[in-house]
Amino acid sequence: MTDQDLMQQELEEDTQRGKYLTFKLVNEHYGIEIKYVIEIIGLQPVTIVPELPDYMQGIINLRGKIIPVMDVRLRFKKPFREYNDRTCVIVVDIDEVTIGLIVDSVSEVLEIPDTEIVNPTELNKGYSSKYIKGIGKSGGDVKLILDCAKLMQEQDLGSLSLNA
Repeated sequence: MTDQDLMQQELEEDTQRGKYLTFKLVNEHYGIEIKYVIEIIGLQPVTIVPELPDYMQGIINLRGKIIPVMDVRLRFKKPFREYNDRTCVIVVDIDEVTIGLIVDSVSEVLEIPDTEIVNPTELNKGYSSKYIKGIGKSGGDVKLILDCAKLMQEQDLGSLSLNA
């Protein structure tokens, strides 16, 4: 990578800093750092792969690339809901692993400054969610900021390394 490539990459990261793609599950609003988002697509036909955890719905073929898909509702132990025309797949890339996250609906991209994000342990010492890395305040609303790396644990995805 040249110095110019590195400068371009840093500039892109600066413009994405503090921006979150927000989506809804049940009645809760979540955010995911925009730097991880590749694209948002409608629900595709899913091929079931045997012996996966329940929340891993299977794989999809996205323009020739095989991508595992996870139902985030099921990952959070929420009841399954039939998919509808608002159901979306957020395709994310974290540490060179691409996965589709099935969510109820996508809302918008919001800018939430670091000063408006609270560590969840600061609110309640007894509260802990391994998937939440922060609580973002946006206007009068609250967005639960996801820790994508913890959503995609190695042991769950090991059998889905199909991008070779």
